[in-house]
Amino acid sequence: MKHTAPKTILCIHDLSGMGRCSLSVAAPVLAAMGHQPVLLPTTLLSAHTGGLGKPVVQPLAAYGDAALDHYRKLGVEFDCIYSGYLASEAEQQLVHKAFSYWPGALKVVDPVLADHGRFYTGMQDLLPGMRELCRQADLILPNLTEACFLLGRDYCADELTADQAQALADEVSTNVQRAVVTGLPLAKHLACAGSSGRDRFVVKRLRIDRSYPGTGDLFAAVLVGCLLRGNALSAATDAAAGFVAEAINNTSPTADPAFGVWFEPLLGRLCGGN
Repeated sequence: MKHTAPKTILCIHDLSGMGRCSLSVAAPVLAAMGHQPVLLPTTLLSAHTGGLGKPVVQPLAAYGDAALDHYRKLGVEFDCIYSGYLASEAEQQLVHKAFSYWPGALKVVDPVLADHGRFYTGMQDLLPGMRELCRQADLILPNLTEACFLLGRDYCADELTADQAQALADEVSTNVQRAVVTGLPLAKHLACAGSSGRDRFVVKRLRIDRSYPGTGDLFAAVLVGCLLRGNALSAATDAAAGFVAEAINNTSPTADPAFGVWFEPLLGRLCGGN
């Protein structure tokens, strides 16, 4: 039997004790896909902010700074650095520091700032710093709202054509190496559009009239896991979109949506193969 060392992924994200999102999604997904996630929580929350009341919040920027120094002292080499929700400039600086410590790692930034045309609470002032972070990344994963704000344009919820979706992804990628824009409304579909040199694509899934916190984190984790298995960006996006759709369909319509989708019973499908 040939043994292959797992890819090591530094995940810089918040950790919510309740609710399926951020590190509580990334860790099991990436582990199920055969990788080794190394968790760097930027903030501890008793619950996420999507419908479970006002959470208890404990910032951990000082911890993160010391943890990065510890990993570097150990001589750890990361194959990928993946960042998600960053609630302050200090947390953004943690990602900059990680990029400088491990310049050869695949750098993936999910610019968690906004959705449905509005900034999350307190995130508007972090837009300039997020733009700079995105310029340093190898791949960014904005949703439609975040793509508009990164480009400095007003959000528009109008239906798109496939050509318009592709054009948006192409425009987002002009200042970064690669981009996948998620949550694009295409008639009866919800789409993702990607732009990576010759790899330009639109991935569509039938729209499901249910919404859950954390699905963006689930999408990003599966996509990153697929990339580190050697898949092309288009194939990784297709797999991630399909898994999220399957997880939504696996979740009872009567379940409290604040707790997120029931992805755990599906983790076995992520094991093995490409």
